[in-house]
Amino acid sequence: MKHKKGKILGTVFVWLIALLCIMPFIWMISASFKREADVFAIPFQLIPEYINLNNFKEVWFGKYNYPLMFLNSIKVTLLSVVFAIITSLLAGYGFSKLKFPGRNKIFLLYLATMMVPPQLLMVPKFLMFKEMGIYNTHWALILPAAFSIYGVFMIRQYMLQIPEELSEAARIDGAGDLRICFQIISPLCKPAIVTLIILFFTWSWNDYDNALIFINSKDLYTINLGLVNFMDETGMKYALIMAASVITIIPIFIIFLVAQKYFVGGLTAGSVKG
Repeated sequence: MKHKKGKILGTVFVWLIALLCIMPFIWMISASFKREADVFAIPFQLIPEYINLNNFKEVWFGKYNYPLMFLNSIKVTLLSVVFAIITSLLAGYGFSKLKFPGRNKIFLLYLATMMVPPQLLMVPKFLMFKEMGIYNTHWALILPAAFSIYGVFMIRQYMLQIPEELSEAARIDGAGDLRICFQIISPLCKPAIVTLIILFFTWSWNDYDNALIFINSKDLYTINLGLVNFMDETGMKYALIMAASVITIIPIFIIFLVAQKYFVGGLTAGSVKG
């Protein structure tokens, strides 16, 4: 009985914490369907009496050019994710399946770069992108996101659990390293790859600092810069701001729903062996 009571209390506590965490999202969604005068009305109405869809129409079809910024974010995010997955697979395969002198030391040195604060790299990247001619282009956002230390680490840890006999048998049959990596080893890393897709997509989609520094043309704005600019233009119209925010999180919500069954398995990959 004590065990059951403790389990029930623990479950209730977890549900309360979860409810506190999602309350801002619930308020955001509720406010996005309200008229401006009803946003802060007391008592609070979770489901408004009057459903106002004009907020979404004004955001999407109004003068704010929101669709273009949405498409810019889709372009930057998809290319960043594709390149990051490819580089993570190649580097993870090299650090897990290829034997060369100093492999583990180089990997540890590579991991040590995670301790460098990203803010320290802003000025060097700015100067480098100016010299390369990609400042104020989407490539200034895509190229830095195409290389992920965490992605390499996660793929390597997952590949270490795959028996060496698979790659050795393929090599005996005449397969090269690229073919072994992408046709034999990578399909077995599906949970880790899907997890990285979710993480890379979220990181790139929510990237505001890099977009703020490396993009200054409005026609190249991503959704994050667009949302801040939208807030400046609309002033204190919270219903419109919440509608724009709801539109902004829809892609992340969709990709997580589609890939959530692999998410936990991918996060725990390599937790035993390393």
